[in-house]
Amino acid sequence: MDLDYDPPLTIREGRPDEAHLIASAFREMWLDNAIVEEDIEPDWELRVEAFVAEGRERAHLRFFLAERDEELVGAACCQLFQGLYPAILKGSLRKYGYIWSVYVARHERRQGMGRRLTEVCVQALAELDCTHVVLHAAPMGKSVYAAMGFVPTNEMRLILPPSR
Repeated sequence: MDLDYDPPLTIREGRPDEAHLIASAFREMWLDNAIVEEDIEPDWELRVEAFVAEGRERAHLRFFLAERDEELVGAACCQLFQGLYPAILKGSLRKYGYIWSVYVARHERRQGMGRRLTEVCVQALAELDCTHVVLHAAPMGKSVYAAMGFVPTNEMRLILPPSR
């Protein structure tokens, strides 16, 4: 799909052989969120590619790439949420989709691309009859997601001290 940007921006679905692109975007997203290079596993690309391959098989994983002049400038991934506990509720009541790795290159931000990538993922999850869409928002994305109707949930977190 071409969006009204100059120069033109295209958002398209990524192919299986392009998993390295979502891997790169995922890594950049973490670096943008104050994670230092030394805290990223050296085989990060292989880990993401394996996760994507398994997700395509088991969780309807799809990823989308935003390109301008053949340069990757944004990406996002979505899939059925695999759950944290056994799924005993009917899918019509609780079928969650999960969005991850929403990334927009620094020089492309504040133009609506993150929102558009998220909308494409929401649509893909709606096509799977998901009842809810979940994501974990980076600080810079919270206002975008709130404007789209995402609301905070009851997740609570306890940070444990390192066991070094």
